[in-house]
Amino acid sequence: MSASQPLIFRKGLDMKEAVAGELAAAYHSKLVDDVRAAGFRHQKGRLAIHLAREFGFCYGVDRAVDYAYQAVARFPGRNVFLTGEIIHNPHVNDRLRANGIRFLSDPGEPDHPLGAEDVVILPAFGITVSEMVRFSELGCTLVDTTCGSVLNVWKNVVRYAQDGFTSVIHGKVKHEETRATASQAEKYPNGHYFIVRNIDEAQLVCDFIEGRLSASALMERFGHAASPNFDPARDLRRIGVANQTTMLARESLAIGELVGRSMANARGEEYARENLRTFDTICSATQERQDAVVELLREPLDVMVVIGGYNSSNTMSLAALCSETVRTFHIEDAEDIDPSTATIRHRPLGAKQETSSAEWIPASGEVRIGVTAGASTPNNKIGAAVGRIFASRGIDPKTIR
Repeated sequence: MSASQPLIFRKGLDMKEAVAGELAAAYHSKLVDDVRAAGFRHQKGRLAIHLAREFGFCYGVDRAVDYAYQAVARFPGRNVFLTGEIIHNPHVNDRLRANGIRFLSDPGEPDHPLGAEDVVILPAFGITVSEMVRFSELGCTLVDTTCGSVLNVWKNVVRYAQDGFTSVIHGKVKHEETRATASQAEKYPNGHYFIVRNIDEAQLVCDFIEGRLSASALMERFGHAASPNFDPARDLRRIGVANQTTMLARESLAIGELVGRSMANARGEEYARENLRTFDTICSATQERQDAVVELLREPLDVMVVIGGYNSSNTMSLAALCSETVRTFHIEDAEDIDPSTATIRHRPLGAKQETSSAEWIPASGEVRIGVTAGASTPNNKIGAAVGRIFASRGIDPKTIR
């Protein structure tokens, strides 16, 4: 097989049954199954736990982790690498390392030139076009776990570029998925991208469109977040809005509406209709988890616990939603809850560092705690967190199973 035609696995590696038991042992939780079966609510004494109806591993994450385990089973004795974190969950990534998968993003990796004998797993976020070309030219065997929802966004960005529209991407400029999505636009001569983190940054784009902000001022602020040689006067006349699939859905939709109004204000309604395109490309799992949190918050809750990686975009979106309504603690791992000291280690919304809070659960009286988790959080960590919440009120987790 030539270096330009690498072996690529995109639909599994025919080892699903071989790794099923190992995956179940690593990530299953009977407690979570029991609470779900009981109507997503469990009460013991004066403490009630309310689980969101959608939480934890989504299909794309489950598939990516499954393929990683299959790759190890399929290629015994060969080096199996991941380009970086397969998903944004430290527990899952550490388990993959323990299973023999090496991370190219780790210091000192790789310890040899990559070649045809090496297996490289592409994460659920996808990789950039240039990275794909590099691995293909090296002749590596590739296991592509890119999520279908991400591929859907790429298709829209490609259409934008083919038709001369600039992709304004609602996302985080350093996030692997957003970088990969932006690179899709660069495959075409007239393809450009411009990344905005939130609606406030989108407003600056609108300020330029309506003449309230100069091109130089815009590029001074966003030069790092735009395609090479970006010219606002040329490249912001025809716009297609896209997004990182794990962003807050309502904000992505609001950004599209904001840009549309701005184009209409500047050049007229007909111009806006012809020169703006928008698609709802938030992944269904992200949307379902956000909708489930909104539903759960209709319950009278005293505290909300959100479980997931601090660098997990979809988890941060869930924490942001919860924080609008109830006292919320975003934790990365079940071990962040310490029943012996009645403290919780967490990262407040918008903060860069963790902090610890004491007496986060009222010591007496009825307490109702909501629990949800990002799409990259496995059930075993959710179950362990629920057990530690009960233990923080002096309830032995063994008695609630």
